[in-house]
Amino acid sequence: MCEVTMEKQEAGEISDIDPQEECSAGEENRVMLVVNHSRIQPPFSVLLATALYCAEFVTAAVLCSMYRKTDDVIWLGFTIAFMLLPALLIQLALTFIHRDLGRDRPLVLFLHLLLLGPVIRCFEALVVYFKSNKKEEPYVTISRKIHLTKGQGIPMEWEIGQSERNLATHRNAFKRTAVIQAFLGSAPQLTLQLYATIQEKYVPPARLALMIITLISITYGAVVCSALAIQIRYDNYKVRLRPFAYLCMIVWRGLEIATRITALVLFSTALTHWVILVGMVNLLFFFFLPWVEFWAKKGSLTDDVEKNFSKLGTTVVLSMFTLLYACINTFCWSAVQLDFSHRELIERKQRWDRLAMYYTGRFVENFLLITLWYFFKSDFYEYVCAPLLAVQLLICYSLALLFMLLFYQFCHPCRRLFKYNVHDCLHCVCFRPGRRGAGGRRRKLAPSYSTAATMVLVPEEPLELLDPQNSRPLDLTSPLRERETAIVDDIMEAA
Repeated sequence: MCEVTMEKQEAGEISDIDPQEECSAGEENRVMLVVNHSRIQPPFSVLLATALYCAEFVTAAVLCSMYRKTDDVIWLGFTIAFMLLPALLIQLALTFIHRDLGRDRPLVLFLHLLLLGPVIRCFEALVVYFKSNKKEEPYVTISRKIHLTKGQGIPMEWEIGQSERNLATHRNAFKRTAVIQAFLGSAPQLTLQLYATIQEKYVPPARLALMIITLISITYGAVVCSALAIQIRYDNYKVRLRPFAYLCMIVWRGLEIATRITALVLFSTALTHWVILVGMVNLLFFFFLPWVEFWAKKGSLTDDVEKNFSKLGTTVVLSMFTLLYACINTFCWSAVQLDFSHRELIERKQRWDRLAMYYTGRFVENFLLITLWYFFKSDFYEYVCAPLLAVQLLICYSLALLFMLLFYQFCHPCRRLFKYNVHDCLHCVCFRPGRRGAGGRRRKLAPSYSTAATMVLVPEEPLELLDPQNSRPLDLTSPLRERETAIVDDIMEAA
């Protein structure tokens, strides 16, 4: 057994760097104890989520005071609604995750009533972090993960201290609240303020600041969705995203969300009442889709959900969870599919067909919305080159798809576990075995250079997925060779 002291790199992470080169090949399949003496990482995600929450809330409050002075009752009402709804849901989520209702913490509960829950939680996380580096504490649990390096998996286990576990709880809680803030508050808020800007034909500084903050919040929430989806699917592995992967996801999500919201707002300025129908169809479709699939499978709810709540509580929690899922998919790809029969309510299987259908349908929908806006646009756009704007929106959405493909092809931390990847799928579509070349002969498929696409993780047998045979490309020409060999043998026998 090899003991490794992790100084700068977190134990058991998925990376292309092999920290175990000194270990022999015979020891790679053993469970290795990793003693983690590294410093606990600062809670940057907690600080960022808290900063976005406070900045958006304060800016929206300033904008509401401006609307009140100008007697814009409609803008005022919707702005307050999109400001308070996510704030209330965030307080409930933090209270539920930290289980404060059964604990004697009156000050914390009072601050939650004042909508200051994220602030006090961020302060608690900072206190835990600064105290953790002053003294070395004994571990309270052992975490077992698989270290994946160069296609080989090494089971590992390492010690987790109390401070590290508390910080992990805070990080996970703020990731959930960032998603709630992004798609139940920031996304409709940005849509509203952009629509108000076009209708009033000017941009006050407070509204411009709110639009910028909400766009950052939505992009951050979408990136968190993608990261959470990877962590849930590959729960047996310690996943660590590289900076270039984050950059690729930020560009992908930013372009996708900006294009989608702009298309909706432009369409609403031309056909105001029809945009309500478009939004409701999207929400209802994605809201009832997981329920229809659940009823079609004739499944039963997981015991972990039913034992913690009453029937009414279970229905409320699942309805809110499904509403959040529908709101995410209305603006961008959620990166997960709901499965109410699973313990985590998330389907672990990577559904490439769902991904392709979603982006194909969304591209067609955006194209139709932009086209209808072009033909029914108002006189406000006389000084705007409408064809150029429409082409720019379609190009931006295409660039978002390009960066998404680049992420799954080169930046996904678990791409080595895929059986096929983006290159293989595109190659299969463009060069199918049934297609013939210009000379009437079948085209020979070039061997794939990838090691990576779809895989179902089975927690009980993770090592089978790491078999090098599983990463080899399929030889699609082998049946053709066997048939040609059989024909030659028949001719020889007849001769």
